[in-house]
Amino acid sequence: MWTMASTAVPEEIPLMLPWPTLTDTERAALREILIHGPISRVEISRVLRVSRANLTRVTRRLLEAGLIEEGDAVLRARTGRPSEMLHVQADAHLFFGVKLTGDTLFGTLTNLRADVLEEVVVEFTERSVDAVVKLLVSTLKDMEAAHRPVTAVGVSLAGDIVRVDGHATVMKSDYLGWDQVRLQERLELDLGVSVTIENDVRALTAAEHWFGVGAGCDSMALLTVGVGIGLGLVQGGRVVEGVRGRAGRLDHLIINPSGPICASSGHRGCASVYLTNNSIARSLGEPGVMYHDVVRRARDGDPAALRAFDDAGHALGVLVEVITDLMDPEKVIVTGDGIVVTELGADAINSAVTADGLRVLDIRKFEFTEWARGAAVVAIKTMVSPSLVT
Repeated sequence: MWTMASTAVPEEIPLMLPWPTLTDTERAALREILIHGPISRVEISRVLRVSRANLTRVTRRLLEAGLIEEGDAVLRARTGRPSEMLHVQADAHLFFGVKLTGDTLFGTLTNLRADVLEEVVVEFTERSVDAVVKLLVSTLKDMEAAHRPVTAVGVSLAGDIVRVDGHATVMKSDYLGWDQVRLQERLELDLGVSVTIENDVRALTAAEHWFGVGAGCDSMALLTVGVGIGLGLVQGGRVVEGVRGRAGRLDHLIINPSGPICASSGHRGCASVYLTNNSIARSLGEPGVMYHDVVRRARDGDPAALRAFDDAGHALGVLVEVITDLMDPEKVIVTGDGIVVTELGADAINSAVTADGLRVLDIRKFEFTEWARGAAVVAIKTMVSPSLVT
């Protein structure tokens, strides 16, 4: 199945110039304008700790490359002259983000500011690497034919991603049945553009860190709940990957040692047996009951369904409290396709989280295509930042 949804695309799109080779200082200046703009040269100079003369050369280079533009002069302080504001030329470059599940490709076309221009959803049954790559290539070509060539592509999926010599390998993806797939090299060869491969939760974390509620945070965590439990971490302004690409695993943290047995690990009472969508459905002990049935019954006041969400809310609260104690972050963002637990299990969450945890907790509504937008953001970050995880 193929579906497309478009948002309004600017009638006059700037001519796309090739992405230039930038120095680290030029990248850093572009990053500040992209994330915090409109912003003045004085403010950028202060943040980057570079001289005004050096910054003038840097911004001139970005202007010539068509990446930024000058805007109106604005008075940014009570005294002094108005400062000319710098903006990103958001529509000068396009990026394609893809989220792969075991049976669906979610694609999102964005501009440089990660504004969504078009979305596409394609279901598939053949999970081999060759078949999925072929589908991804054809989907991108159709998108480019309707718009114009993209600058870079980002792909996210649930699994362990390891980078060796600058190339990403999918070490393991259970949903796709892949093991040690050199996906980045394969796609860059077939597409002819820069490709970034990332774990889906880290990609979503990158999107919130640059363009969401976490923008400007030096330390934050993003916790996803739904089909699974995921955790993305930002520390020192950088998304944390870990040596084996597995940083942020809390799905098997023990909540209650006397709780239900975990089917995947054999222990009792971990977060996964309470908090995932399937676990919530199984907790009712009724064959054929699906997650959406439990949601409906809980909203209708069914005691068993409310108990299931109470247990799930408690588990979520414990995870938030553990993250808060370990990291002391500026924000803990909770999102995902199981976000309804924050509504139906709200009292249990609040009981499990201290005042400090509640102070930094930020609950975000979720659309599944946000996963694909996160993949587009990691493609943008690869072009803008000296390092993927910056």
